[in-house]
Amino acid sequence: MTDWLSFLVELADRADELAGRWFRAADLRVEEKADRSPVTEADQAIETMARTVVQERHPELGVLGEEQGAAGTCASRLIIDPIDGTRNFVRGIPVFATLLAIEVGGEVLAGVVSAPGLHARWHAARGRGAFRGGRRLHVSTVASLHDALLLHGNLGAQEGGPPPGFARLVAQVGRTRGFGDFYQHMLVAEGAGEIAVDPVMHPWDIAALQVIVEEAGGRATSLTGERSIHATSLVTSNGVLHEAALAALEQR
Repeated sequence: MTDWLSFLVELADRADELAGRWFRAADLRVEEKADRSPVTEADQAIETMARTVVQERHPELGVLGEEQGAAGTCASRLIIDPIDGTRNFVRGIPVFATLLAIEVGGEVLAGVVSAPGLHARWHAARGRGAFRGGRRLHVSTVASLHDALLLHGNLGAQEGGPPPGFARLVAQVGRTRGFGDFYQHMLVAEGAGEIAVDPVMHPWDIAALQVIVEEAGGRATSLTGERSIHATSLVTSNGVLHEAALAALEQR
């Protein structure tokens, strides 16, 4: 059986090196995509590197990436978001990461989230647990929304705004923090928060996060409770509070 985790770690090492080359660089080139989100030369270089390495080392894999789309088979593939948190990257905020996952037969088998600006890396493989570096991760045991920390991303209009029931959930939890992007979901996996909400997501945003949160003992679904990387939203939790969070977020 292929050691997909080792392969993803190798890609993450190369991605970190490329990201470091352009992070906070005065000459960083930034373009605007059709959806008005930014893309940088670092995004493109990281995804191109990953596709090249896949072709050289594992030509049997397809690739699905944010910047360059789908190529090859869907039966087994690398899924990559070269820089999750590109807006942060562009503005010199160190909360960005490369998200890497291997999907086989519709199930994500391994994932790596590498955040060089935070000097942090999370990884997981099915049945083998989730880790930050060498530390095994476990979600929290908080069992009451009143005691929960709710994490969220952008609440402004440019990224769709909060989901309809968000204010209702905020009113029920103890505290909120707006870390956003991959980081909020990794904090759930670490047990540092109980619920994280992303109303607009894509497969490359979800895949690596899903396996890490689940291997840490949590849950990862859409706003409607669907467990799929092809859902268009993501709610992660410590599991205990998942149904209560979804109920609060339910559209009425």
